[in-house]
Amino acid sequence: MARRVLTVPLVIYTLVWFAGSVAVFWVPDRVADVIWTSIGLISVAAIVVGVRRNRPARTWPWLLIAAGVFLSIAGEAIYDLLTYAGEVDGPYPSVADVFYLGMYPPLVAGMFGLSRNVARTRVPLLPVDAMVILGGLGLLSWVFLISPHLFDPGLSLLQRVLIVAYPVGDLLVLAIVARLVIVHGFSPAVVLLCVGAVGLLVADTAYGTEQLHGHGQASWPARVAWLLCYGGWAAAALHPSMAELTRPARVVSAEVCIGRQVSLLAACLLPQALLVFEAARGRVPHASAIGVAAGITALLFAIRLFGLLADHRRHSDRAEIVRAASAQLASARDVPAVRAALQDAVERLAGNTPHTVEVIINDGGHHDVFTPRDAPDVPIVASGALPTDIGLPTGPATSALLCPLRLDERGPADADLGMVILRSSGRQLEVLEAPVQTLASSAAQALERLSLTAEITRRDSEQYFRALVQNAADVILIVEPGSWRVRYASPSAARLFGPVTPLGRPLLDLVAPECQETAREQLTSAEVDTPQPSDWVMAGDGARVQVEAVCQDLSGEPAVAGIVVTLRDVTEQRRLQRRLTYLAYHDSLTGLANRVAFRSRLQEAIDQARMSGLLAGVLFVDLDDFKIVNDTLGHETGDRLLRDVAKRLSATLPPHDTPARLGGDEFAVLVEGAPDISTIETTAQHLVTALDRPFTLDGRPLPGRASIGVSCTADAANAVDLLRQADLALYAAKAEGKGCWRRYDASLGAHAVQRMQLRSELERAAADGQLFLEYQPIVRLADAVTVGFEALVRWNHPTRGRLGPADFIDIAEESDTILAIGTWVLREAVATAATWHTNARTAPYVSVNVSVRQFHAEGFADAVRQTLADAALPADRLMLEITESLLLADDEQVWHDLGKLRRTGVRMAIDDFGTGYSALNYLRHMPLDVLKLDRVFVSTITTSNQQADFVAGIIKLAETMHLEVVAEGIEQPAERDLLRAAGCRYGQGYLYSKPLTAERAGRWQNP
Repeated sequence: MARRVLTVPLVIYTLVWFAGSVAVFWVPDRVADVIWTSIGLISVAAIVVGVRRNRPARTWPWLLIAAGVFLSIAGEAIYDLLTYAGEVDGPYPSVADVFYLGMYPPLVAGMFGLSRNVARTRVPLLPVDAMVILGGLGLLSWVFLISPHLFDPGLSLLQRVLIVAYPVGDLLVLAIVARLVIVHGFSPAVVLLCVGAVGLLVADTAYGTEQLHGHGQASWPARVAWLLCYGGWAAAALHPSMAELTRPARVVSAEVCIGRQVSLLAACLLPQALLVFEAARGRVPHASAIGVAAGITALLFAIRLFGLLADHRRHSDRAEIVRAASAQLASARDVPAVRAALQDAVERLAGNTPHTVEVIINDGGHHDVFTPRDAPDVPIVASGALPTDIGLPTGPATSALLCPLRLDERGPADADLGMVILRSSGRQLEVLEAPVQTLASSAAQALERLSLTAEITRRDSEQYFRALVQNAADVILIVEPGSWRVRYASPSAARLFGPVTPLGRPLLDLVAPECQETAREQLTSAEVDTPQPSDWVMAGDGARVQVEAVCQDLSGEPAVAGIVVTLRDVTEQRRLQRRLTYLAYHDSLTGLANRVAFRSRLQEAIDQARMSGLLAGVLFVDLDDFKIVNDTLGHETGDRLLRDVAKRLSATLPPHDTPARLGGDEFAVLVEGAPDISTIETTAQHLVTALDRPFTLDGRPLPGRASIGVSCTADAANAVDLLRQADLALYAAKAEGKGCWRRYDASLGAHAVQRMQLRSELERAAADGQLFLEYQPIVRLADAVTVGFEALVRWNHPTRGRLGPADFIDIAEESDTILAIGTWVLREAVATAATWHTNARTAPYVSVNVSVRQFHAEGFADAVRQTLADAALPADRLMLEITESLLLADDEQVWHDLGKLRRTGVRMAIDDFGTGYSALNYLRHMPLDVLKLDRVFVSTITTSNQQADFVAGIIKLAETMHLEVVAEGIEQPAERDLLRAAGCRYGQGYLYSKPLTAERAGRWQNP
């Protein structure tokens, strides 16, 4: 509030009042009464003058106060006239008391009118505080003023009523003035009103007491108090601060006003103080009144405490809303986000009270929000110095709160960035004024931050793009239209062209000859077309660099006036793309075409064959038993073998045929331009022959034998059929013993289906009890005594009848079924052998075939020993037959298991010896007991002396290595005799017996 100076009317009135107040006590009584009345009337006139001069928002409260003063002066004048006329019946009461008491209604109404705005301020506990203070003062009046006379038997009823009426009226006036003090503080007008109210209380109290005691005239204390009463109220009306009492007050929170708290505490402790005072005098005559006052005060204090807690809770909620909204505004990234955060926060502050919220943010142009517009006549609660004629939209609310988005509250309106308009009830708006203004300030700061950020970004962008052009890796050239001479080159051109400067030279001179035509077309089309990139080869300093060029005609731009050519070095990128393209169509292990490239080339070959009348063929090549190599020698050796197979395929095929690796150990060959089917079949035979030769890795021979399926366009209409037929033919080649090729025919489709069905049925055969064992005797050739039996598995198929191992073992090897079948065979054979002779010297052993996959299963050796223990069969009555492929393994675990089983007593035999590629060196180191000679050698010894000598050499070699030899497939006596003569001690075959059931085998060795 601006500092105000005293006005001339106030100074004149003060001088007149002071002079009259001094004169009253120095002149005769009758003259003093006239002066007294004159001072009162002058005070009434001063109030009217103050109202007209200071123009308060409401004039009627001050006029009512003037009326009250006038009634008081009239009562005084009438009392004096009656006294002088001798018409007053007694000293107290008189007709003048009617005017005295008539003073209170207009005076109370006027004081209440001044405090009416207080009820709409942010002090909802003000009535409670006033009641607390009024209760304390009322108790004092009761004890010291009212009760001593109210119960005086010498007073009449009317006198008693007057005794109560004057203090009650005075206290009511004083309580209302106290409300003004609490809200507006000790402003000059409020202080002067307080002086008048206190003077009225003192004057009435003193005068009433004097009248009751029979004194005719008022004593000087009463006269001084009345003078202060008239003078205080008149001076208050003349002082300029009186206009502020009819405006909405800005009141701080009640709990932080120290004077107010002291006043309330004193009022609350007053009953206790009176109680102590009367107790000290030896009696407590007013105990009931003190008790009632103390109870009422405690109740009011509790109400005030609960109100403070509720007010604090509401304040905390509003503070939390403001805090969260301020955080949102601080992190807002654009103006809509600021608007949304501000709108939401104000909505939340308003709560469920009927309201409308409008957020206006200036767009950087004129501040139209402050231009007066047509609007209804509504009160405006202004935040800051705003014009009061701002137009507002119509709405149901009766008041509006306008908070500008201003960075500096003390700044001019031109600094405003926008405005928040909240329409609601007057009390709601006054409560929300501070938090809404805080949000408005936070929003203004957010808008300013966004504005500064945008400006900084704009400046940084200019600097950034300038630095980008100067330091970009891309070369930026500006060439003259038509001549295409380089007029500008960015600094990065030195990295591309080396010491050769491009400035002033035709751009085409810097382009390699093979790309000059492409560059010329692109530069020509830059004037009319949308820029499209193309690859050039630059040869400015002798080094060839591949670049991606983009040409854009900016001749119409004054700052450029030429064709902008952007060159990006893509040499390494194109090399990588070529590498990725190669990898996309080639196998990374072998370098052959992969499945994608093969299928693409196949479709082209089919189309070419259809147009030329020639044939195209597909050869599916699958290595036989390649899984054994991986399982025994490891995947690294398997990969090396695959690379050697790929090299041999490429070396065997003609240049126009395409080999490919489809995955794993599967290869494919595309034969193109074949005049007839025999050419394709000849190619297949050459591949079978080439792959039949062993591969040598680290001095070790490894088999690369393969099965091949053949199909050609003579039998297939498209690529899908061609591939499917080659796959079926491959299955047929596998089924016929591997190491061969087969061409597709219509019957292979049914065969493949049967094979798949057989594989599915085999998985359930052991569990369904469809498998059974037969036992073929192994005899001593010298006397035909049975020394053992070989367990041979059979399958009693539900529909196909009895199937031998050749019909399903290879299918079982392709899946994990062989493990389940092998485990069942071992347990069944050991259990059956345990039922044979109890005499260990004559009981035969049982020989069981074990697959390579079965031997590589974890814990195989322990499983064998557990099986023997479960059947109570001595370990030396079990012989395990393994294939030569197991000898290829350099697996220490396999050798360890073989040694462990052999130390247990289990004997080991190598089956089908001579049909594989075993190194004889392994026979010296592997823990073996028996070498089984394959039927291939036995069946030819009677017809070929060379074969007989070869068999004799094998037998001699086994004897040297301390290995027993068992000849398989002996069917003729001559074969038996030759084998016996060569030193072979044991054999088996149809000459002695076909495979027997378990029951017949028991009878066979127990005739």
